[in-house]
Amino acid sequence: MVRILFVCMGNICRSPVAQGVFENVARREGVADQLHVDSAGTHGFYHAGEPPDPRAQESVLARGIDISGQRARLLEPDDCKHFDYILTMDEENYRTVARLCDGGAEIRPFLDYAPGPETEVPDPYYGGPAGFQRALDLIEEASEGLLREIRERHLGG
Repeated sequence: MVRILFVCMGNICRSPVAQGVFENVARREGVADQLHVDSAGTHGFYHAGEPPDPRAQESVLARGIDISGQRARLLEPDDCKHFDYILTMDEENYRTVARLCDGGAEIRPFLDYAPGPETEVPDPYYGGPAGFQRALDLIEEASEGLLREIRERHLGG
């Protein structure tokens, strides 16, 4: 079982969208039963227990993905030991996770797995629908790349 954790600030926009999109890609490719996927926030205590932002839910639902059952949670020190991959949405969250996790999980910016020049998934929280669509496009690209790597490294191609 390969364990993947997506991390953003509040765990109500980018990381739950990444969780839902990646789970969808894994189902489509027939490997979902070999993966455990979750999401958390570095400042998740603001929203702990809340569902994803309604705008995030709408953006992925328009692409056939339902994330309404997810609930925000705070990144915990034990996550560093329990996950194989911890993928961050931006540099600030990368630094926070790297300080918390000394060894254990592989910590990387999520967009390392996307083909474009972007290095961060922009936070759409304070923007409009176009921001959610842009974040979702980047997340979809990175999800495909991440699954390719996991297949090659952990699932035998």
